[in-house]
Amino acid sequence: MQEEPVAPVAAVEAAAGGSTRSALAMTIYWMRDLLFSVVIAIVIILFLYQPVKVEGTSMMPSLVDQERIFINKFVYRFGLGEIARGDTVVFYYPSDPTKSYIKRVIGLPGDQVAIEEGQVYVNGKRLDEAYVPPEYRDRQTVPLTVVPEAQYYVLGDHRSSSNDSRSWGPVPRQYIYGKAVFVYWPIDKMGVLR
Repeated sequence: MQEEPVAPVAAVEAAAGGSTRSALAMTIYWMRDLLFSVVIAIVIILFLYQPVKVEGTSMMPSLVDQERIFINKFVYRFGLGEIARGDTVVFYYPSDPTKSYIKRVIGLPGDQVAIEEGQVYVNGKRLDEAYVPPEYRDRQTVPLTVVPEAQYYVLGDHRSSSNDSRSWGPVPRQYIYGKAVFVYWPIDKMGVLR
């Protein structure tokens, strides 16, 4: 019977140490990648896109209660895009900046906005609002308002259940911090917001 060769003890210890060093190196690489991913996620959420949950019915049918959306915080913060009529924006509620609201921009700085029996007029012209179905309109009349410099007139799409600029006036520019861009939940409504 032939004996199998036995590896020297030093060789076995070296092999085990190499395995331990390899596992330690893999753990370090994994931790580095995880930390890098967390930093990138924080940068994206703080400066680019933030997930938010819609609460309430004021933007129906465009957005419904409990939908999840992404807002683009980058476009307005760094001046890469101007706030435009028709944008759906997220802002701090002027009467209580601890709360955030989501509404559609109707009037820009300097615009004259009037509402006659639910129909919106901007600078004397009737505004075409295909996003507001007849059943969500109200018959409210609001006298002519001139939107001050660096402020925006905003309305909810569900006019009969929206607390908006008709009640508390235009929103200062510095309160607007994001543009709603994408619905990600529920899946059947996933897509770009218009």
